[in-house]
Amino acid sequence: MSLAFALAKPFLHALDAEQAHRLTIQALKHAPPLGKGPITSPALKCSVFGLEFPNPVGLAPGFDKNAEVPDAMLAQGFGFVEIGTVTPLPQAGSARPRLFRLTEDGGVINRMGFNNEGHAAVLQRLIARCQRGGIVGVNIGANKDSADRIGDYVKGLDVFSDVASYLTINISSPNTPGLRNLQGKDDLSRLLERLHAARKNKVPMLLKIAPDLTPDDLQDVADVCAGGAVDGVIISNTTISRPALRSDHAKETGGLSGKPLFQLSTRCLKDFHAMSGGKIPLIGVGGISDAETALAKINAGASLVQLYSALVYQGPSLVKSICAGLDQAFSKRA
Repeated sequence: MSLAFALAKPFLHALDAEQAHRLTIQALKHAPPLGKGPITSPALKCSVFGLEFPNPVGLAPGFDKNAEVPDAMLAQGFGFVEIGTVTPLPQAGSARPRLFRLTEDGGVINRMGFNNEGHAAVLQRLIARCQRGGIVGVNIGANKDSADRIGDYVKGLDVFSDVASYLTINISSPNTPGLRNLQGKDDLSRLLERLHAARKNKVPMLLKIAPDLTPDDLQDVADVCAGGAVDGVIISNTTISRPALRSDHAKETGGLSGKPLFQLSTRCLKDFHAMSGGKIPLIGVGGISDAETALAKINAGASLVQLYSALVYQGPSLVKSICAGLDQAFSKRA
């Protein structure tokens, strides 16, 4: 697989980033599985929010928006895969181009705008694969023009509760105007109250937050999430901030991910862990590019980690490399 990616990378990176991504999805859909399944070992296995994970390394949403290739990605070694973001109605998203590689920085900027095929199409794919096992989470969002965004999340909870290993409430994308307002204390309280009233089973419900919250806002989120309001928090989504960047596309608008996000997202993770007293399971996301950065997230308070942008530059063999490094580190602690 490492050789295949090395051969394909020059061709893929010569294409528009979104075109290359779509080509990758099509290849994964039609090729035989190129791996043996989730990597695991006694040291890597972990139990988080009632689920048994073969390893703590997951695929972040955005790669497989429409649940087209979750099993192909589990076959690459990921301990879990999160698909989405999915909105109730199909949505075209922002105008293209809307996805940019920041090659010199190891980063990505996107302003995709929740482009996806909608609940109905994604649900049918998840129903079709539900007997195959593996942990597949569903990231749900609200349509851009929705008159009741909280209602959109309630719909997502209702539609996917029976087919998702867990659900992520994504209120932190910077590419849907006004969406991040739901992270405010009052709006977040109303959102979680309506979701709890609508829950029909015990599927874990997670909240994904932005790395751009002020300390006071972060404390408000921690307070609202306390006492079982959510089963876990994912930290973090992309950032609208711009650290020093060298790449040609550095001034594009949208959310920044990859290596430039690592410091900010990890600090946010560490602060939230402290503010919540370590009582809420956390998933660390943002800038993971090797075993060292994955371990840094775990040392900052994460029980699990997710990555996506680094795959653009390093390919799927990165999963095996990170798992090997974590296995070694965890074994030494035992």
